[in-house]
Amino acid sequence: MLLRPGAAAAAAWLLGALGCAPTSGPPADLVLLSGTVLTVDRDFTVAEALAIRDGEVLAVGSDAEIRRFIGPATETIELGGRTVTPGLSDNHLHSAGGGDGVDLSRVRTMDDLLAAIAERAAATPPGGIVLTNSDWHEGQLVEARLPLRRDLDEAAPDHPVVVVRGGHEYILNSRALAKWGIDRATPVPDGGRITRYPDGSLNGELVDTAKRLVELPPRPPGDLEQRIAAQVEDYRALHAVGLTSLRHPGGSIEQYRMLQEMQRRGRLTMRVNFLLRMRAGSAEAARTRLDEWGVAPDEGDEWLRIGGIKLMVDGGFEGGLLREPYAEPWGQGGEFFGLRIVAEEPFHEIVAELGRRGWRVATHAVGDAAIDQVLAAYEAAASEVPVAGQRWTIEHGFLPQPDQYPRMRALDLHVAAQHHLYLAAPSLEKYWGRERAARVTPVREYLDAGIPVSGGTDSPVVPYPPLWVIHHFVTRETISAGVFGEDQRVSLEEALRLLTTAYAQLTFEEDRKGSLQPGMLADFVVLSADPREVSADEISVEMTAVGGEVVYRR
Repeated sequence: MLLRPGAAAAAAWLLGALGCAPTSGPPADLVLLSGTVLTVDRDFTVAEALAIRDGEVLAVGSDAEIRRFIGPATETIELGGRTVTPGLSDNHLHSAGGGDGVDLSRVRTMDDLLAAIAERAAATPPGGIVLTNSDWHEGQLVEARLPLRRDLDEAAPDHPVVVVRGGHEYILNSRALAKWGIDRATPVPDGGRITRYPDGSLNGELVDTAKRLVELPPRPPGDLEQRIAAQVEDYRALHAVGLTSLRHPGGSIEQYRMLQEMQRRGRLTMRVNFLLRMRAGSAEAARTRLDEWGVAPDEGDEWLRIGGIKLMVDGGFEGGLLREPYAEPWGQGGEFFGLRIVAEEPFHEIVAELGRRGWRVATHAVGDAAIDQVLAAYEAAASEVPVAGQRWTIEHGFLPQPDQYPRMRALDLHVAAQHHLYLAAPSLEKYWGRERAARVTPVREYLDAGIPVSGGTDSPVVPYPPLWVIHHFVTRETISAGVFGEDQRVSLEEALRLLTTAYAQLTFEEDRKGSLQPGMLADFVVLSADPREVSADEISVEMTAVGGEVVYRR
């Protein structure tokens, strides 16, 4: 049996579980032999083989021990030294990306980006809108900058162009600005930004609430069958990188109902924790929305469960609300601190109302000042209703400050962190300066401060392979800017827990998944190599299984 030195306690449960012969029950449905099984249990026990029955882990141990569970109908897989881990999870994933917009995910230079837009414009009728996908970031470009109005004018002078960048920003060319009547005199909405070139002319960038000045033509939603088929393909892509569970961070009630229908038909292959997105300006509006939805807090099962309500208080990379101003020139003479999307008073009222109605709250907060706003609202709610123990969350939490950690602990908050820095490091350095950018996201600090933190991607804002998340948090390497924040590195064991046991704790499922132990759900991934020995970015996913059923095989 392959056990880490000193793992006698872990060996006890292994041997106890293996003390029964097949005669005490039916044989295993599936057995995996001759590999390295990282159980990610409390002691990070390592074994050789795994047995599965009725969608659950039956036993973990040596090849000899697990062979006892093989019966006439047992499927047996020889791993040949490959590594098995619990199924990987993503705490904040919108979708795998893609769609019918111009795909910029693979461009690496500004010329490549503009050429892709020009190609689409050439195939678009005169006056037709050229729209891009959102799954890219300027940090992937050699130039590490945004395409602005004049760049886009050269690529497509005769078409309105809207470049979608993440979930917080549009960049328009001159035709698009004119189409929606946006000029120097256009008032800047509260919680938004309309940026300019040094000469004062608009550069086409619209941030956060300023995006509402643009009314994009609605994309045909498709009928239910088309939407289900698209979701099946989305999950298939995510299974191919090892994901077995994910948390949708702010979807619509219609999307939730579609997932319910997929489950009813037996077509849901991903375990989903679903946060409902709420855009409400008052407690009264929040009450109305909840009544319209007719959904109960925590309803669902191990396949699909409501996980809470998603709120927002600040912007993204370019609009995180900070205590100290942005670096120059982004700081506008030291006067730009980021964007407050929702004012403090209505936010407090909405949070309190959700708490009174029994809802768990998850709030997007990037900057330290935004985290201050969230903590104040959560503390006020905690004076009326239980919050500690309910696992309310801060989504992202890029730049917490040490004085906030005791408040987080008192509320028993969880932080849903992602590897944004991997892609966005050059931009964050421009916005906030090197010192602040290097702390994003301070997982080492969170763990050392006793703050529960899990891992994810925020896909399609950042690419979705979970092995990239592990690679980034272990090395702090970025896609184009070298290493940022070496002092925030975590161990491989800690990084793997972020995507397994920590995620399960976030969603109140630590007794059912996140580790490979008898009685746990048989969600697992087969990797080409052991991530303790090979860098995660050099490892491929060979197989993914959910409930013992293979959903991806390379």
